Amino acid sequence: MGSIKNFDFVINSENIFLDKDYGKPISERLSIILRRNTSKKDYADIAIRSNVSFSTIRDVIYRTNSLTKVNAKAISLLIHAAYENSIAHKLQAEGDILFLDNLLKV
Repeated sequence: MGSIKNFDFVINSENIFLDKDYGKPISERLSIILRRNTSKKDYADIAIRSNVSFSTIRDVIYRTNSLTKVNAKAISLLIHAAYENSIAHKLQAEGDILFLDNLLKV
């Protein structure tokens, strides 16, 4: 089964962020979720796709740089990657639970 990451999936950051979100750091909760569910590889891939530097993406995620209309596209793509990755982690954990459960029943 393929991933949506292989397609030129279009995400409209205007549907994710409001005008009041720009000019300040992203929320602490979003920062934590993005850090937990994305990797440096995700940052690099999205930097290439969005023409926003890796360091800018990292700084917005770690809340040392503010969200702007320019970097919002990259952050929106990262939100999508985090969503996909969190689903993958959930499925992996469910499989691990079933496997370990069978081992413990022996």
